[in-house]
Amino acid sequence: MTGPETLADFYRDLHAHPELSMQEHRTAARLAERLQAAGLGTIEGIGGTGVAGILRNGDGPTVMVRADMDALPVTEETGLAYASTVPGVMHACGHDLHVTALAGAVSVLAGARNTWSGTLLAVGQPGEETAQGALAMLADGLFDRFPRPDVILGQHVGPAPVATVGHRAGLLMSAALDVEIRIFGRGGHGSMPENCVDPVVTAAYLVTRLQTVVSREVGARDAAVVTVGRMHAGTRANVIPDEAVLTLNLRTQDRRVRERVLAAVRRIAEAECAASGCPRPPEITTSGDFPPLTNDSATVARVRAAHRAVFGAEAVMDYPSLLASEDFPHFGGGEIPYAYWFVGATPWKVWDTAPGERPEEKLRGVPGNHTARFAPDPATVRTAVTALTEAARAALS
Repeated sequence: MTGPETLADFYRDLHAHPELSMQEHRTAARLAERLQAAGLGTIEGIGGTGVAGILRNGDGPTVMVRADMDALPVTEETGLAYASTVPGVMHACGHDLHVTALAGAVSVLAGARNTWSGTLLAVGQPGEETAQGALAMLADGLFDRFPRPDVILGQHVGPAPVATVGHRAGLLMSAALDVEIRIFGRGGHGSMPENCVDPVVTAAYLVTRLQTVVSREVGARDAAVVTVGRMHAGTRANVIPDEAVLTLNLRTQDRRVRERVLAAVRRIAEAECAASGCPRPPEITTSGDFPPLTNDSATVARVRAAHRAVFGAEAVMDYPSLLASEDFPHFGGGEIPYAYWFVGATPWKVWDTAPGERPEEKLRGVPGNHTARFAPDPATVRTAVTALTEAARAALS
């Protein structure tokens, strides 16, 4: 590379070198370089691979701006010139763009200190996809090493027209929980199933029966999703295995509904294993606990006004409540107000040619987050930098 690295170069570099959750060593080091270059006092290795920097600029509130850094175990199929160089790993959720926007916003604010007053805390968080990173940074003393923020800001890119931003006060994203069900059978030769207890058959019945949890046990006005994302059993076609493992993802918007869904999953799993004559009850464990993301109304109003001023009212949309999840709310701890919004990343040509008229119809026809073809329009970098910069400036004014 000749000459200084541009922000676009920085983004392409991050995209080409993705790292899985809690392994973001290179990404964190690259972000730390940017924070230090902007004049922030920076600490690395918080909660494993987390990084944070602080910039004090007179009296005023402490405002935290956060970006997640991890990639996903997805093989990229975008065909981009700067596609992932790491086999089987891809920035399929846009976290590389989040890091770029954080670096860009910090640089802009550091160079315009006459426009704001207070303390800016920039946080690069690991492990969002696994719900590990925010809690790990907090447990490692993030708010002991740095001032506890008065306001927290975050954003996410997604499948919507580029150069648009979406806001919602109150509940924006749902709670999520991963559930692993280990089914114990009695293995043997595939030619003699009568001498075995086949955990694969039990697992198949369980997958089917779990589909009734939402349709028959959750009220029509309550949102919930039960997805069996992984099923693993066996080694060969002629071997009945001893075990089968299902991994589920539960999503709800209400804790009462969540408890009911989880109880139903446990009840059905235990009943199916009993009906199959399994030698012992299933082993059921939970992980990846994401809290609901509920935006503070006053903070959203302030950020929305700042975005309307810079992007124009037509570019600022009302966003629906989603069943997607984030560990971002952990930083708030139920006490610190926060605002979280979405930045459109789909090229207008792709959006306009997608089938359907309504946004929810077009979403089915454009590459979305967590897919192998998710490729944000490069212009999203500018929008995301501006959105985070102006939100922080509004909170620090």
